[in-house]
Amino acid sequence: MLVAAAVCPCPPLLVPEVAAGAAPELDAARVACADALGVLAASRPDRLLVVGPADTAGPEVYPQGARGSFRGFGVDLDVHLGADVGDARGPGLPYGLAVGAWLLGRTGWTDAPVEGIGVGEALSAERCAAVGRDTAARAGRTALLVLGDASACRTLKAPGYLDERAAPFDAEAGRALGAADPAALVALDVALARELKVSGRAPWQVLAGAAENTDLAGTLLYEDAPYGVGYVAATWS
Repeated sequence: MLVAAAVCPCPPLLVPEVAAGAAPELDAARVACADALGVLAASRPDRLLVVGPADTAGPEVYPQGARGSFRGFGVDLDVHLGADVGDARGPGLPYGLAVGAWLLGRTGWTDAPVEGIGVGEALSAERCAAVGRDTAARAGRTALLVLGDASACRTLKAPGYLDERAAPFDAEAGRALGAADPAALVALDVALARELKVSGRAPWQVLAGAAENTDLAGTLLYEDAPYGVGYVAATWS
């Protein structure tokens, strides 16, 4: 049963060591993410599933203790998913889940066991929703930390350059995330999301499937587009 969810952006720049001198520009996003994790802790889950973007379609499962690194961004910083169980075997965390692991470590998460699920842009909306339904069907109280960014095409200097379709797409995604509207998330256009470089589409649709037949209410904590990329933080509880 899904009892709560936190939606957070996952740019590596969220990690101050990666952002370096630009770190203060995302202070508000970091505060919103910490507040969202507080809502997860207050839900008293039996398990936390961290869902984020991956390079392959997936779903790819990562056990508690799975390792990630920001060395690829020029920073000597390693993280682990939830409690460090001292087992570095298995694939390393993709960057989105590594950011999630960093957020959990930053807030000192000890409230429940943690597992990761990576889903990529090639996974259909229907399959994403099915993954979500499967996670919510597990026995006990489940909470989700859902990671992903909106479009990367909001300005001329954005990674994907300016696309006039980006702002309307982000506005609808932000509305759906803030309103806890699973149907609207499932309806997001997969092809358009790919063209706009939306890394959050698949993770958000996993959340939508998990939240079917629940009465969770949404709260939008943060919405902005620094660097021309849409970032959203929200809670469902």
